[in-house]
Amino acid sequence: MAVPSAIVPANPHPPFLTIFAQHLNRRRETRFLGAAKRTTARRAMVMRSSGAGEWTFHGGRIDRARLAFADAPQPWIDLSTGINPWPWDAGRAGPIDWAALPDPSALARLKAAAAGHFGVDPAFVCALPGTEIGLRLLRLMHLPAPHRHVAPGYRTHGEALDRSRAIAADALAGEARAGGTILIANPNNPDGRLLAPAALRDAADALASAGGTLVVDEAFADAQDDTSILPHAADRPVIVLRSFGKFFGLAGLRLGFAVAHPDRLAPLRAQLGSWPLSTAAIAIGVAAYGDRPWITAMRQRLAGEAAALDALLARHGLVARGGCPLFRLVECDDAAALFTRLARHGVLSRPFDYDPRWLRLGLPGSSSVTARLDRALADG
Repeated sequence: MAVPSAIVPANPHPPFLTIFAQHLNRRRETRFLGAAKRTTARRAMVMRSSGAGEWTFHGGRIDRARLAFADAPQPWIDLSTGINPWPWDAGRAGPIDWAALPDPSALARLKAAAAGHFGVDPAFVCALPGTEIGLRLLRLMHLPAPHRHVAPGYRTHGEALDRSRAIAADALAGEARAGGTILIANPNNPDGRLLAPAALRDAADALASAGGTLVVDEAFADAQDDTSILPHAADRPVIVLRSFGKFFGLAGLRLGFAVAHPDRLAPLRAQLGSWPLSTAAIAIGVAAYGDRPWITAMRQRLAGEAAALDALLARHGLVARGGCPLFRLVECDDAAALFTRLARHGVLSRPFDYDPRWLRLGLPGSSSVTARLDRALADG
C-alpha cells in the first residue's frame, strides 16, 4: 500500500524547505505504517493491565492459575488449549519397551501409518517431536523471500520465518502473486477461520508461478473431513504441518509431521537425526492412526459437542466464531473481565493480547464441566 507523500516544490532553493519536506514525509510514513502496530500495542497494554496478560502466550499454566486465583474451586478445568478432552486410549498401543532406543523400522511404520491417514506417499512424511518444532525448523529450508504470515493467528507463525510480515487472510490471493513464502493456518487458531482447500490450491499455484512456497499449518485439521490441502499438494510447492496431539488428545506425547516433497524435507531429516521421536510416540502413533472407527466416531462427537457449546454460549449472550470443532472463540466488550470471572470459578480460558475482546474456549469434557462453565458464565 502506498504511503502518502508531502507536496515538495519542483525546485526548492531554500535548503530548509527540502529538509522540512523530508521530515514531513518521514512523520507521515511513520503514522501511516505504524497505525496497526500502535493499535496492537494499545490492545496488548489493556490486556496486560487487566491481569489476564500472562495467560496470552500459550494455553495451559494451571499451576500459575491456582496461585493467582487461590480461592477458586478445585479441581481446575482447563479450557485454554483446544485439545480434545476425550483422548485416544494410549493403552491400546500395547506394551512399550521403555528401555529400547527407537527402532528405524518402527519409525518407518509410523510414517506409513501417518501417510495413510493423510492420503500421501510415505516418502513425503517427516516425523517431528510436535508441530511447534516443525515451525521453528522452517528456516532450515531456506524458503524464498519475502516472507509473510497470515494474522491474526498462532503466535509462533510470526517468529518462524526471517522478517516475516503479517497479512490478512483476504489478502492471500493478491500476496501469492508476489511470490516468496506465505505461512497460513487452516483451520486458523484462534478464530477457527476455515478456507476451502481449493482456495489454498489456487494460492499455491499463484506462488508457484512466481517461484514461491505455501506453508500450511494444519494442526487442527484432523477434527474434520475434507479440509486439508494435502490431496492437492504432491505436485505443488506446498509444505504442510500436521499435529497428532490435538485431535487424539495426547498433546504431551509431542508428535507431529511435516509433509512435503522429499527434497524439501532433507534439511529437516538431517537436523532431527536418528531418533527424532520417543519409542512411546512411535508405538502410540502407529496404533492410533490405524484406528479408523475411533477417528470417524470422534469427528462426529466433536461436531456435536461444539454445537452444544455454541448453544450454551448463546444462552449467555455470547456468539461463538469459527469452524473448528475443537474450540470456540467468543468476542465481547471486555474479554479480560470474562477471563477473570471464569478463573474465579476455576475455569481457565485463553485471552489474547492483540485483541482484548477475544476469549477462546475449548470443549468441556463432561457434563459436570459443562455445568460449572454454565454457572461461571451466569455469575455476571
